[in-house]
Amino acid sequence: MRSLTEHDIRNSFVNCSKGEAKRLTVPRDLAERPWDDLDFLGWRDPGAPDRSYLVAEREGRLVGLAMRFQAAQRGFLQRSMCSLCLTTHPRGGVSLMTARKAGAAGREGNSVGAYMCTDLACSLYLRGKKVPESGTRFDESLTLQEQIERTRSHLAAFLDKVHA
Repeated sequence: MRSLTEHDIRNSFVNCSKGEAKRLTVPRDLAERPWDDLDFLGWRDPGAPDRSYLVAEREGRLVGLAMRFQAAQRGFLQRSMCSLCLTTHPRGGVSLMTARKAGAAGREGNSVGAYMCTDLACSLYLRGKKVPESGTRFDESLTLQEQIERTRSHLAAFLDKVHA
């Protein structure tokens, strides 16, 4: 992913008003982000514990999503899996992220959701730049590039649902 500015980020949001995008908290460490290793920029809002944001490139343009999250509650299971990068985490490491749909559907209250890494560091887990609390990822027969493409495909499907 290319390096982003605060202006790029604020102008990318498709499922919130311009006023909401102007008021949201943008990460202060943009210059230090490992852009070459990111498939998307994701972060949690430190001032609003249930909010998170995601910005990705889709068909040559930036698409930003404002999301709400809650920790995954999957019965007695002690582990959960991210639907984007397929990283497993112990309890609390995967959350249900819900995004209001874009346009009229979102204004009517419609939303879509996906289980994602709570810290939105999918790209770093995938590339081995960050280690999940469990200490490992599943050993896969796919190459790293194939895993990256799969993750990007899952992300694109989620973005498409927000626009549907």
